[in-house]
Parts: sequence; C-alpha cells; structure tokens
Amino acid sequence: MGARSSATRPRAVGRAAGLVLGGATLLTLLSGCSIEDWGSAFGNFGWPSRGISLQAHQMYDLWIASTIAALTVGIGVWGLIFWCVIRYRKRGEELPVQTRFNMPMEILYTVTPILIVAVLFFYTAVVQTNVDKLSKNPDQVVEIVAFKWNWQFNYRDGMGEKANTVASTVGSSDVIPILVLPVGEKIRFEETSKDVIHSFWVPEMLFKRDVFPGSVRNVFEVTLDKEGRYVGRCAELCGTYHAFMNFELVTVSSEEFDRFLAAKKAGQSTQEALVAIGEAPFATKTSPFNTRRQQHSWNQPETVAAGK
Repeated sequence: MGARSSATRPRAVGRAAGLVLGGATLLTLLSGCSIEDWGSAFGNFGWPSRGISLQAHQMYDLWIASTIAALTVGIGVWGLIFWCVIRYRKRGEELPVQTRFNMPMEILYTVTPILIVAVLFFYTAVVQTNVDKLSKNPDQVVEIVAFKWNWQFNYRDGMGEKANTVASTVGSSDVIPILVLPVGEKIRFEETSKDVIHSFWVPEMLFKRDVFPGSVRNVFEVTLDKEGRYVGRCAELCGTYHAFMNFELVTVSSEEFDRFLAAKKAGQSTQEALVAIGEAPFATKTSPFNTRRQQHSWNQPETVAAGK
C-alpha cells in the first residue's frame, strides 16, 4: 500500500501543478488584454458592436466578460470529460476501483455554479440599474412622437408633458427625419405615440424601447460619446408601412448642437440648420422608401407623387 501511495503521489503533484500553471496562464492572458481587445479579436462574440453611448459600453463589457467566463467553464468541463475518457478507458477485464462518495468533489461542483451565477447576477443587476438610471437634471430633453409611419422629434425646455417644445423635426414620405444630438451630455428621451405601439431603436446604441399610445410615456437616458451618423428604425410591427419608419441620428459636439438648436429656434428648417453647422442637409445613411401605391397593386407609375 505504501509503495502504491508513493508511486501515485508524483502524479497527483503533477496534476495539481498543471492546474495551477493553467490557471495562472489564463489569468495572465485575461489581465494582459482588455475586454474590448478580446471582443474585437473574436468578432464581438456575436454582439453588434461596442456602441456609441456610455450605457452601450457597459452592456458590451458585460456580454464579452460573460461569454469569456462561459467559454472558460466550457473548456474546463470539456477537458475533464476527455481526460476521464482517456485516463479511465477500459484496459482489461478487471473492475476499476469503485468510489461511493467524494465529498470535496461534490462540494466543488455544487458551490462553483452558485458562485458563477451569483457573480453574473450581481454584474447584470449593476449594468441594468445604470442603463435604466434617470438623472434629476438631464442636459437635453427630447420628446419622441411616433405615428403611422414616421417620426417627430421635439426639443423640450423641461421634463414631462407640461414642458414646452422649443424646436421640432417632422419626417415625411419624401424626407427622412433627422435627430441631431450632442455627445458628452445626458439626454433624456420621452416617448409617446399618436396611434399604435411603435419602438424607437438605433442599433448602434444597443438599446431600444417601445413607444406606447395614450398616457404612457416611456423614459430613458443615454450619454453619447461618438460623433457620426446612424440609421434609426421602428422595431415594433406597427402596420403596413412599418418597414418605412426610418430616421437618421446625427451626433455632433456640444458647440455644434447649440448652434443647430439656435438656428431652429430662429425659424430655420432642419436642413438649413444642418448646413449652418457644416453637416449634410439630408440623410446620408438611408433614403425614403418608394411609397407609390395604388388600391390593389404596388406597380404605380413613377409619375404619381410619393405618398398619394
């Protein structure tokens, strides 16, 4: 018995050393690369992108970290399976040693999943709370009004239904509505619908929220941190021309936004105000869909005006 124990001891020590070395290597790799590096190296693990808001970055980091954790656990489980298949494969007719209980192992595979779920739950709750968090004094308030089948964006002087609209942009069948917003400021969106349920969605914000009719006003806030132009859509099937409800989000600096809003307050159109800050007057990432239609066919002659 003593000879057998002395012979198996080096194997046990070797396995333990291998596990420690593997764990140390994994920690070194994880600490040497940021979450964004890991995400970009593996195509964001199916996530659309890192996003254009502070809230989107938090959701992205949670997704990438959760995926890395899941893959780490999966690789460990697969490794144990293959190790058992190879190590304990049949070598003869002799029955292997039978073990009824292994308390350390049972405690390990009971406690470990609980710890993993607890950690994921904690960070999910933190990110969700931050994403849904509303500030007492947002820098900008925008009222989103959805209707069949377009958008109206109202820049407000305060929060709630009783606030006043100081400037507005309305879309049509011929002109894509453009929502201009500043980066680096807390922007509160207040949503309402004139008819049915719609959904306000900019894919690069990694966030969407339904727009309800009646007295319900969905509210959320974002802080944008990247200038550019992005396509927005309705993400709720709202009727025949649901797919036509596109808009364009234009994010600019705070100074450019102030000049844009001042031009709007002075009576200029959205297109004139955009030109005033050096932006293209019309949407560049999307264009109006052909809404020419007749009673029973889509094959309306091109001479018929759009929307008629």
